[in-house]
Amino acid sequence: MAVGAFPGSAGARWLTVRPWVRTPFRSTSSASFSVHCSPRPPLSTSDSAESLSSPSPPSDCSFFPKRGQTLELVCESLAFKGKGVCKVSDSGFVVLCDRALPGERFLGRVTRRKGSYAEVTKLKTITPHRDLVKAPCAYASYCGGCKTQNLLYEAQLMAKQQQVNDLIIHVGRFSSKDYKQDNIFKPIIPCELQFGYRNKMEFSFGTRSWVPRIVDDANLNLMENGYALGLHAPGSFDKIFHIDSCLLQSEAANKVIAVIQDCWKDPNLGLTPYDVQSHKGFLRHLMLRTGRDKKTGFSEVMVNFITSSYKPKMLEHLVRKISAIPEVVSIMNNVNTSIGNTTIGEEEYTLYGKSTISEVLRGLTFCISANSFFQTNSFQAEVLYKLIEEFCCLKGDQSEIVLDLFCGTGTIGLTLARRVRHVYGYEVVKEAVSDAQQNAALNGIHNATFVQGDLNKIDDKFGSNFPKPDIVISDPNRPGMHLKLIQYLLKLQASRVVYVSCNPATCARDLDYLCHGLPETNIKGCYKLRSVQPVDMFPHTPHIECICVLELC
Repeated sequence: MAVGAFPGSAGARWLTVRPWVRTPFRSTSSASFSVHCSPRPPLSTSDSAESLSSPSPPSDCSFFPKRGQTLELVCESLAFKGKGVCKVSDSGFVVLCDRALPGERFLGRVTRRKGSYAEVTKLKTITPHRDLVKAPCAYASYCGGCKTQNLLYEAQLMAKQQQVNDLIIHVGRFSSKDYKQDNIFKPIIPCELQFGYRNKMEFSFGTRSWVPRIVDDANLNLMENGYALGLHAPGSFDKIFHIDSCLLQSEAANKVIAVIQDCWKDPNLGLTPYDVQSHKGFLRHLMLRTGRDKKTGFSEVMVNFITSSYKPKMLEHLVRKISAIPEVVSIMNNVNTSIGNTTIGEEEYTLYGKSTISEVLRGLTFCISANSFFQTNSFQAEVLYKLIEEFCCLKGDQSEIVLDLFCGTGTIGLTLARRVRHVYGYEVVKEAVSDAQQNAALNGIHNATFVQGDLNKIDDKFGSNFPKPDIVISDPNRPGMHLKLIQYLLKLQASRVVYVSCNPATCARDLDYLCHGLPETNIKGCYKLRSVQPVDMFPHTPHIECICVLELC
């Protein structure tokens, strides 16, 4: 794919979100329904995706708390990323608090002042929040993964729905009045599996075990020499807290981690965890992936040890123990010799069984290697991909051309290929493109072409090697689409764009550009927003997936 340098405007944005704002903007009519009529500041190169969803309290607020100050607070709602939007009881000043939930009154200590708002740490609950439930996980009170396990699932869904609505309206500059009239926003689709839904989990080995002060459990202190295998302490790269199981992963994967925890610290094995500060030690990470056998439908598990060097004899005892678990069909060893704390190694070895596992989605079989990108919730991915196919509104005569941007391993494009003329997929990761090509061959699909290319570095030649698409599917990562790619789509004017997003904030920004045009340019928007469909892919976490459908005006 032809590539070229971009102007320095990636991630540009112009509006700061205030999650607690509920009143609609004054608006004027537009092709995309209504737009907030205040002028937009110029495009900026310094604003991050996170700043799109940062709170911005009223400028005339005279109260501003000091760091270390203790405040009595009331949580009013959940903001994007799951932090509680709270108000100081006697002044109305807004602060953010991790793990604060709607309706909860509590004492919090100010830990950070960021521009025009503050963050606090919860010290003591005075009155519990609404929709209180008991978290089933023993680690829920301090693990950074499942922040809302103690919130009724229906309340989690309502909060996520509201976050998507607010971000699309305020960042995307769409009128709340018109979206209600046109039924643009669809009810969030829940996940039937609220636990055991993750097909991939990454754990870390460490020399610094971490036990939170709020926990008084003798079992959590049984960590010899400070060694630990588990998850990172929130906000820490070098502290690991021990876990025996995780409710988000499969039972088969939990069997594996139980076996490893039972024997890896045996001094006779000579296994040492990697120290991220001294850069010494052998065991770095443990990755567990779960798939399904295409013939039997039974679970199959891949175990991947990420080590600092290749010493297979040191892993022989663990391999022997783990391979006795019936679901384990693959044990891999990725070797990462760099100081970077990544789970992807420069070298890869198969220690037991096969080098891939499989998963079945929408009637197709996909091979998953140790480092393949794949939807982390296979069960809900079935729902997601079915919705995408419905939103494409295919004619059924196999006449359409589909452009699949950020295609990954080709899962979306391949599930559509049976009903269209041709799919053209673009992806920056070389290994993912290779997987997509192999998955096409595995399923006998010959009308799909996958190309490696960085969609953040396209030039004017992009699009010259495939016919004009009828439908564009864009599934970018969290930063959203580059400005140059948005300019290309506005010039291309495909009849339909299906935007799949894991970050509603950057999604809303991109929808604004596609529907309302680019500020400080003569490039006008040419799309009308038809629907926004949130999908809960990850219960008990702040993550939200949504599918947005755009039609050419």
